[in-house]
Formats: sequence, C-alpha cells, structure tokens
Amino acid sequence: MKLEQLVKTRRAALLLSLCAMTGGSLSGCMSSSPIWDAHVGEAVRTVSQMQIIDPHAGEHTPSTPGIDGKAAVSAQQQYDKSFQAPTTSLNPFVIGIGANGSQ
Repeated sequence: MKLEQLVKTRRAALLLSLCAMTGGSLSGCMSSSPIWDAHVGEAVRTVSQMQIIDPHAGEHTPSTPGIDGKAAVSAQQQYDKSFQAPTTSLNPFVIGIGANGSQ
C-alpha cells in the first residue's frame, strides 16, 4: 500500500510541475506579442527607404516628351493588325523559315 501511495504522490508532483512550466511559458509567449506587433513592417519600410536613391527625383527634372499622337495611333493599329491576320505557313512543321513559308 505504501508503494501505491508513493507512485500517486510522484505522479501528482510531476503533473503539478508540468502545469507550472506550461503556465509560465504561455504567459511568457503572450507578453512578447505586443512588442512584435508594434514593430510589424518596420524591416520592409527600412529596406524600401534604403533602395531609394533620391525620393524626390521626379520633381527635379521635367518629363521628357514622348511620341506624337499620330505615330502612337499608327503603331497601335499595326500592332493590333498583326494579331488579327497572322501569316500562315503551308507546312505546319516549318515555323518561321523563309519569307513565304516554304523551305
């Protein structure tokens, strides 16, 4: 009977020590979360700022003039036309060889 009582006492002591360790570690994890939450995204913002050489570069020089309207419209129409009627090849195994599709 003494042996059974000793085993029960040991189990109770082990259970109490495990509960004490679990409770202590959970409260330790919960206390650090607000610290991490306060600094979320800080590394990304820092790296982004380090990659910018001159944040006000667009304000220093005026934009360069681009292509005129007529040329832009013509280029866009030619681009669209190239997809509406693609050139066909007589031999399906020959792709892009020769001007008229023959070997």
